[in-house]
Amino acid sequence: LMRLRGVEPVLAGFSEDDGFKWCEEGIRACLAKAEECGVTLALENHWGLARTADGLLRIVNAVNSPWLGALMDTGNFLTPPYKDADYEQLARIAPKAVYVQAKTYPGGGEWYSLEIDYHRIARILSAADYRGWVALEMEGKAPADKAVRESIKMLRAAFGA
Repeated sequence: LMRLRGVEPVLAGFSEDDGFKWCEEGIRACLAKAEECGVTLALENHWGLARTADGLLRIVNAVNSPWLGALMDTGNFLTPPYKDADYEQLARIAPKAVYVQAKTYPGGGEWYSLEIDYHRIARILSAADYRGWVALEMEGKAPADKAVRESIKMLRAAFGA
């Protein structure tokens, strides 16, 4: 999957549209319980059908529920080095974001490293009126006791304390 950048082959005898339909049906099957529990489900921009803003938004918009939003993972549009097109995809999903995972790579990443402009992402989220959490997802090889502290400092500088 890393070599293929999250592109998964369509199952023989089926279409990509079938896959979208199955995802939408599966999510809809979970929504009553999510609402009962007061939990908002979040679909991450990650692999397969949701690896692009188009795919993620196709599912979220088709389900069309206040109990489903987007989980924006800043490191999952895999075009190192980060390009304007990656930020444009983040900007497209930002209005649907209910949670953000901010990836950092101190000491280099296990599979890849991205130089992400978190000041730019903060502006994208602000323009979308995002008011949720921004969680650190540290994927670097550096020791966690130092790398997490440095990552949080960097994120606070971008997003404000």
